[in-house]
Amino acid sequence: MNVRAHLSMLFHLDKCIGCHTCSVACKNLWTDRKGAEYMWWNNVETRPGVGYPTQWENQEHYRGGWEISAADGRSSKKPPLQLKLHGRAQGLAKLFFNPDLPTLDDYYEPFTFRYRDLFNAPQGKTQPTARPISMITGQPMEIKSGPNWDDDLGGSALYARNDMALEGVSDTVRRQMEELERVVFNYLPRICNHCLNPACVAACPSAAIYKRAEDGVVLVNEDKCRGWRMCVAACPYKKVYYNWNTGKSEKCILCFPRLESGQAPACAHSCVGRIRYMGVLLYDADQILSLASAPLPELIQRQRAAILNPFDPQVLAAARENGIPENWLHSAQQSPVYRFVKEWQLALPLHAEYRTAAMMFYIPPLSPVVSVVEEELFKLNIGADVIDFEMFEQLDLARLPIRYLANLFTAGDERALESVLRRLLAVRIYKRSQSVDGAPSQRALDILQKTGLTQAVCESIYQLTTQPSLNERFVIPPYHRELAIEALNDPLSHKGEAGFGSLRPPKRGE
Repeated sequence: MNVRAHLSMLFHLDKCIGCHTCSVACKNLWTDRKGAEYMWWNNVETRPGVGYPTQWENQEHYRGGWEISAADGRSSKKPPLQLKLHGRAQGLAKLFFNPDLPTLDDYYEPFTFRYRDLFNAPQGKTQPTARPISMITGQPMEIKSGPNWDDDLGGSALYARNDMALEGVSDTVRRQMEELERVVFNYLPRICNHCLNPACVAACPSAAIYKRAEDGVVLVNEDKCRGWRMCVAACPYKKVYYNWNTGKSEKCILCFPRLESGQAPACAHSCVGRIRYMGVLLYDADQILSLASAPLPELIQRQRAAILNPFDPQVLAAARENGIPENWLHSAQQSPVYRFVKEWQLALPLHAEYRTAAMMFYIPPLSPVVSVVEEELFKLNIGADVIDFEMFEQLDLARLPIRYLANLFTAGDERALESVLRRLLAVRIYKRSQSVDGAPSQRALDILQKTGLTQAVCESIYQLTTQPSLNERFVIPPYHRELAIEALNDPLSHKGEAGFGSLRPPKRGE
């Protein structure tokens, strides 16, 4: 057992309001400079939609991620996984021309406005306007696209219909989704997933990208970067960018300077909807190859299995042998990400079929899923408890197709996705019954039993979802011994409890 620690983030999609505060906070902090204008290390997409860059999920075109090696019978030493982008020989051939790279049109050409036109325009009957000009060429241009150009399904005839995750959704359901009165969407915030098996690291000819051992953050050493851009093509999430001004690759660094001082990343700290959680996960590095090369139906299960129980004495002993500090182990025990991902099994990685073992997790949206069922049943004047039961049983009537969500989060496994949605719905039904009737109804308790949840677990899920404190949302351990000592001596450190920027080492027996 090779125990490592990883800082991971979780996104609760039912709470995202699509305000883009996270994107602007990241942009102002990290990419507000020449050559990085088009970089959005954090962006929020409207789904269904084509995303940013355009159709980044189309791996038949972009060739991102990994694939299982085809057995040709010629070599027993052939690795079980290989990059979709190329092998070694093909990589040499693509060094100076790579047809799988996204073009500037797939993002957008950075632009500004010629504001002097507002002051120098001759007198006339019309209001003068500032003409857009390219920040690359300096020439006038016509703006045709941008980040989240299809915000809130704007231009859905062009964008929503071309969502790659709609594959397998029946034509009838697609037509229903396009009806004006049934239009439904949700928001999908995305950052670099800081994967366990990152394709960008494997594809870099200069070995400029690496994964930090202490926290799992994937970074670019720009002193080594030679601008080959293989990382841009190999990343299936298209979260590595090329700075056209410096000739170097850049990407989300998970705000590691903030983490090292006990602060949450800017995108998480500024989140208006409080959808983001952050904590430490312990994982077995020896299982990375087996989970990444697993058959599609087993990918989610294998990744959960690789995440270890931070209360297991054997895991703790192996972690200490690997040099993981005590305060990191204590942080792992208090991690909200561990509870949602492993303990309650409510959170899922994005596009597990890319086989990168993404370490940013999502709780699928429930509200758009059940809204149509609830609406139809209310028309029949059926009691609330019966409506709840019918919603629980009729998820296949959901406004946002189960197949669509499964394509996003469970590699197409609809049963795994339905299991998560039914757990989330069971919590909602239980708390609504408790709130309306003063006590949970027998039907609500029966639904809980069907999902394997207890009343205590249900209350914990509800509390961490709706009423989390800052210390419960962000459990970030000190990176350095000096910070740990400061946290212990700080009278404002919440009595040394695990939390935002302050941790105490666990007492014996805890």
